[in-house]
Amino acid sequence: MAFWNLIRQSPWSARVGLAIIALNIFAAVFAPVIAPYGETEVVGDVWAPKSPEHLLGTDQIGRDLLTRLLYGARNTIALAFVTTALSFLLGSLCGFFAATLGGWVDMLLSRIMDIIMAFPTLIFALMVLSVVGTSIPAMIVVIALLDSTRVFRLSRAVAMDIEVMEFVEAARLRGEGIWWVMRHEILPNAMPPLVAEFGLRFCFVFLFVASLSFLGLGIQPPTADWGSMVRENAGAITFGIFIPLWPAGAIALLTVGVNLVVDWFLHIASGLKE
Repeated sequence: MAFWNLIRQSPWSARVGLAIIALNIFAAVFAPVIAPYGETEVVGDVWAPKSPEHLLGTDQIGRDLLTRLLYGARNTIALAFVTTALSFLLGSLCGFFAATLGGWVDMLLSRIMDIIMAFPTLIFALMVLSVVGTSIPAMIVVIALLDSTRVFRLSRAVAMDIEVMEFVEAARLRGEGIWWVMRHEILPNAMPPLVAEFGLRFCFVFLFVASLSFLGLGIQPPTADWGSMVRENAGAITFGIFIPLWPAGAIALLTVGVNLVVDWFLHIASGLKE
């Protein structure tokens, strides 16, 4: 009930963002049910125009574009979400440990993160994936490791501010352990900025996965993916066929929707009033 009251009080921009996210989640979850054809099924001519059988036309080998978009949402969003969750688990844990323990632990973890951040993200990912292969597990681990450095810096900064508070000192004086302090004192007070950062990092990971797929090192064919769909159909632009704009527009739309919701959440968490 409180959630719906919050939605009713939200600005129109947040409602638009929530609607976009809900639409994409619905498409991702129910893609096998609502897709008119199979994910890899060839059902028409190459780059066929829109028709009652193919509402958005067909792609470069005759697969239904609407079907590919629905399955692409399922694959791309799921991969981005799992990768973002893993990067937050790794980055926030390391950040909290660094801020709570301090000393050589803080120094060691900070220098490791600095070394990883010294490499350009895209170049580092391309180099590693070209060596270890472009499997889904390899992509998740590599991107999560690279993205966890940003999460580490934020969580460490937030935790260092909370760690000097009186209620944390009181917990330590009671004899509470480090894990208890992080779980019951630091984490609840660090949630608002971390949740907002999760939305932003999801956008970056989502775009990064699409970029890797566009370059041929992301999700591999015949699995549907929005980034690879743009690359595979890029040649259609030469003939005045704008099929690549559909997956490109889907990428942009979801990114905008997530950012609208993140802005709203940051406004709520800040305590500011209209």
